[in-house]
Amino acid sequence: MVRTQVQLTEEQAIALKQLAARRGVSLAELVRNAIDRLLADADRRERRARALSLLGRYQDSGSDVARQHDRYLVEEDGH
Repeated sequence: MVRTQVQLTEEQAIALKQLAARRGVSLAELVRNAIDRLLADADRRERRARALSLLGRYQDSGSDVARQHDRYLVEEDGH
């Protein structure tokens, strides 16, 4: 673990300590969990933005794969 200092307002510190007590965890654990959620959310947002940036970039080659994907998967699987 890396030790770090963060400055909170008095209201934030009180609210976080109360929440940690209600959840039965330490303040440090509560903060680590919140940071994990923040990082996961940021990663999801970045992946979504990258995916959306691809929309409309490619031309349809006249293939029916988008409509018939299940049929093609079954054929490829040999069933």
